[in-house]
Amino acid sequence: MSDKKYVYDFAEGGARMKSLLGGKGANLAEMTFIGIPVPQGFIITTEACVHYSQTGEYPVGLGDEIEAHLANLESVTGKKLSDPSNPLLLSVRSGSVFSMPGMMDTILNLGLNDVTVEGLAASTGNPRFAYDSYRRFINMFGDVVMGIDPQLFEDALTQKKEEVGAALDTDLTADDLKDITARYKAILQQEAGATFPSDPREQLDLSVRAVFKSWDNQRAKVYRRLNDIPDHLGTAVNIQMMVFGNKGETSGTGVAFTRNPSDGNNEFYGEWLLNAQGEDVVAGVRHPRPLVELGEVMPEIYGELNTIRDKLEDHYRDMQDVEFTIEDGRLYMLQTRAGKRTAAAALQIAVDMVDSGMITKEEALSRIEPDALDQLLHPTLDPSVQMEPLTSGLNASPGAATGKVVFTADDASARGAKGEKVILVRWETNPDDLHGLVEAQGVITSHGGMTSHAAVVARGMGRPCIAGAADMKIDVVAKEITVDGVVIREDDWITMDGSTGRVYLGQVPLAPPQISGNFNTVLRWADEIRKLGVRANADNPEDARRAREFGAEGIGLCRTEHMFMQQERLPHVRDMIMADSTQERELHLAELLPFQRQDFDGLFRAMEGLPVTIRLLDPPLHEFLPDIVTVSVELERMKCTGADGGQIAAQEELVAKVKELHEMNPMLGTRGCRLGIQWPEIYAMQVRAIMEAACDVLADTGKTPCVEIMIPLVGFGTELKTMRELTEATADAVLAERRMEVPYKVGTMIELPRAAVTADEIAEYADFFSFGTNDLTQTTLGFSRDDAEGKFLTHYLKNDVLKDNPFQKLDQEGVGQLVAMAAEKSRGVNPEIKLGICGEHGGEPSSIAFCHRVGLTYVSCSPFRVPVARLAAAQAALNLSGGPSVNA
Repeated sequence: MSDKKYVYDFAEGGARMKSLLGGKGANLAEMTFIGIPVPQGFIITTEACVHYSQTGEYPVGLGDEIEAHLANLESVTGKKLSDPSNPLLLSVRSGSVFSMPGMMDTILNLGLNDVTVEGLAASTGNPRFAYDSYRRFINMFGDVVMGIDPQLFEDALTQKKEEVGAALDTDLTADDLKDITARYKAILQQEAGATFPSDPREQLDLSVRAVFKSWDNQRAKVYRRLNDIPDHLGTAVNIQMMVFGNKGETSGTGVAFTRNPSDGNNEFYGEWLLNAQGEDVVAGVRHPRPLVELGEVMPEIYGELNTIRDKLEDHYRDMQDVEFTIEDGRLYMLQTRAGKRTAAAALQIAVDMVDSGMITKEEALSRIEPDALDQLLHPTLDPSVQMEPLTSGLNASPGAATGKVVFTADDASARGAKGEKVILVRWETNPDDLHGLVEAQGVITSHGGMTSHAAVVARGMGRPCIAGAADMKIDVVAKEITVDGVVIREDDWITMDGSTGRVYLGQVPLAPPQISGNFNTVLRWADEIRKLGVRANADNPEDARRAREFGAEGIGLCRTEHMFMQQERLPHVRDMIMADSTQERELHLAELLPFQRQDFDGLFRAMEGLPVTIRLLDPPLHEFLPDIVTVSVELERMKCTGADGGQIAAQEELVAKVKELHEMNPMLGTRGCRLGIQWPEIYAMQVRAIMEAACDVLADTGKTPCVEIMIPLVGFGTELKTMRELTEATADAVLAERRMEVPYKVGTMIELPRAAVTADEIAEYADFFSFGTNDLTQTTLGFSRDDAEGKFLTHYLKNDVLKDNPFQKLDQEGVGQLVAMAAEKSRGVNPEIKLGICGEHGGEPSSIAFCHRVGLTYVSCSPFRVPVARLAAAQAALNLSGGPSVNA
């Protein structure tokens, strides 16, 4: 017998034991403690699951503990598990530390067999209820424990309804359901090659093991990867006495939210079904009724449920998602947890709860997932376009999307991953469809309600969802939808508006999002708390203005090479590259100077005195020329077709120049500061354009631009010293010519391991460092991003060689240590040096938390990630990790 405790009664636990008892179990124990009616039971800990996952066996003593707690439950309820006259029936449910709705398994009505079903029928006087419960149990047990396709059971049920002319499940008689149980057992025997186990203790043992195993099923793994939930936590198993919502007209079941999870309004929101079990609501097998109708049918129960709603919100100080069952007119609560909500709802709830004094601003900020703010930046339907909807359903998750119709999650996943815009249309989704929902623009179901699987998952992911579009008749085999005679086939374009529940034929124009109100209130709170500055990566005035609208405090990276690629400039760029002498090259650079000056002028005006960090030309020059194969083939074509001699000579010159500039590994070749050292006139032109633009803006507006000139790809202090001298000489010459004073800073991008290791040497010549973590990741890991992400990195992530894509989340143990080292070394030489990050990681929450910990000055990210970065920086200041919150 082990000294370690693996099983706890509800009375022994509480909300603070979440890591051990899982979210569901801890909250069942907590509800028991505060006097809310909960069916009694016990919890097998997450530690037992971890042991089972590692060994395939129960830990020592677990079986004995389960028996002891089962005996206690039998004593409390006055029922016994195998009693043929009044049997105890159980539910067996998973319960992760972090909410994973629908990702793991549940079994209801455990304990029924051919003998106990008759006892249940006799003790309740309701044989129809008894056999309805029995067929449900066989269905779930066959699916979860024995791995049988649940559609086989559904088909058998449908066939029986057709045989007897029953429109609904509730129209079936006790004899009909008795026949269905026999058919279900035959399916189980045929598909699994084994008989249905009649011993309730064997049923319980197999079910507990199945729930343990469900922690490692594919959909659970995908969900954890999407939501940054660690794989090592395991799931608890909750074993409870069954209460039945399918006993008749005084019984029912439902799911509710203490506030509206779509918009956050303070209203009791949910759905319920009369004479049903909980799976009927969330699985979408029947159309549920709005919760308010419960008040008309069972006013006393509805009043009690409202009282519990208030009690739970006051106790947990957060919006709750609850499940309940009514058995013979008595209310039981089966679950409470922090409710999944859209970003708009999260902000509304946060603001309302702060305004009411329920929570502090700091608590409110800690509850909002930074990435969820992206939901508010999604498009809506263009209000200027008037179109008649084809059909409508329930507005289950907001946002608009347009895409081609697909009917399977596999197709949605495969095509969406390739960049195609697809909308997944299903009768109803189930947890196995998660990979399709990830890649689809949105999802539409013809069945199910606001609390169905599709709705809950879509809201959590920020995908538009329309549920219960009942007029859509879906033929999966023919791959077509029929709505009032209109046929929509696979690959046809449709548009959906998850905010209104409407579906339109074709591609309807979308409008960009508008943000205000709660969004700005919450970000204002974040700005009061965060220590990190937040800038944006912007290469043109339009992006700069958008960044300002989102709250950026400057430009952390302007990539000047993007300016060179515009069509009207490319001929001048190519002429400059083709030049045979410095004098000729300077003539062509003089043609580019006005374009560059205009670019910088627009940026300085848009930022109105905020910092603008401009990176001088970085990529190798061959990127501005055609590739070697193209120009060589064209030369041969010209020779073969008798082209003009002068044209051939010009093409030969181009081929020779492309060959001259060609490099085997151009990303580690003549680029960055190496360009400026080899052809200083290029950088001199850019610095002149920057300073002339700054002087023009100062003269015109009276506002002094904040100029920061960044030298790329420095690996040696002498490189930066040389480039700084060139920059200062050129800038000071412009200021002397204009007789103006515009302060400017000179710094570098740290994107090579040597630069990080020798940061103290380089800092002697730098006013600022900006960590270019895209390239620093490539050069540190030896990964070519363009090659890795489409090839081996996919396998690394799938096989857990790496937990995260290092180009999406900063490799804190490797690349991060170089950043930390460089920060410490540079400040040792120059305590006033500004330190920023301008790679993709500058908008990723866990990377932002790292930047806060190592003391960077600011992060810089794409304009649309600025709100995310502002909130993540505030959470970092509150010592949050950027991973899943405890309320996830």
